[in-house]
Amino acid sequence: MNSILGHIKLLRPLNVFIAGLAMVLASAILDVLTEIETVFRVVMVVLCYTGAANALNDVVDYKIDLINCPMRPIPSGNVSKKSALFISIILFSAGSWLCLALSQDAKVIGIIIALPLMVLYSKIFKGLPLIGNITVSFILGLSFLFCGAAFNQMEIMLIPTVLAFGLTLVRELVKDIADMNGDKSAGLNTFPITVGIDKTIQLTIFLIVCVGLGAFILFIAGYYNYLYGIILILGVEIPLGVVVVSLVNNPGVKAAKHSARLLKFSTIAGLIAIYIGTL
Repeated sequence: MNSILGHIKLLRPLNVFIAGLAMVLASAILDVLTEIETVFRVVMVVLCYTGAANALNDVVDYKIDLINCPMRPIPSGNVSKKSALFISIILFSAGSWLCLALSQDAKVIGIIIALPLMVLYSKIFKGLPLIGNITVSFILGLSFLFCGAAFNQMEIMLIPTVLAFGLTLVRELVKDIADMNGDKSAGLNTFPITVGIDKTIQLTIFLIVCVGLGAFILFIAGYYNYLYGIILILGVEIPLGVVVVSLVNNPGVKAAKHSARLLKFSTIAGLIAIYIGTL
């Protein structure tokens, strides 16, 4: 039973669910939910790639997780590295196969750009200061362009892409603060390790201000309706404000962990705001 649960946990089901939900919301924004087969393929490609990347990341981060997350499936002994790598390969292959039936642009984004970046992130970019953060943020933002490309409507996905990129970059920096102890032991040179917590928090706050103002300007300019503004404030602006206060008052690992969990749902809230704001 522990082994079965461990293999499920390996994929990080909550993250996978959020990724799939994001693609459903993106499809709703594009007003293409009636195109069930294509929506299904888009969602499944993203689900497979997300699960595969999570499994691969756990294989690569085995030594780091021994310190940061000892109860993760591999360091806890419930899943072997060989099994996790096999699952990752299978899911990457399945996602790529499903992607082949989509548009040419979607195939390029999914198979030619996103998949290699996911692999290179885990193996190379993760330990590079800021480059790793930007890479994973770009990959997540790319998923929305992928959805747009599948329906030949990439331009409509530009705002969700930028919003997802910005929020993810903030969360990745906060996560790096939370994971400093394990990252140091593994010899990684993440941004907080390289420049220190204080400068990382300064950059994070700057990015939060940029994302918060940018998203709200769309409301002020009348790009979206008042419902967008309400959901944006409740689901994005307030959580971002809470993160700023938390990091300023308690600039350390504990506050960073709480902030990272809070930010996980802000991208979904932002997508809901965009969808509702266009009705």
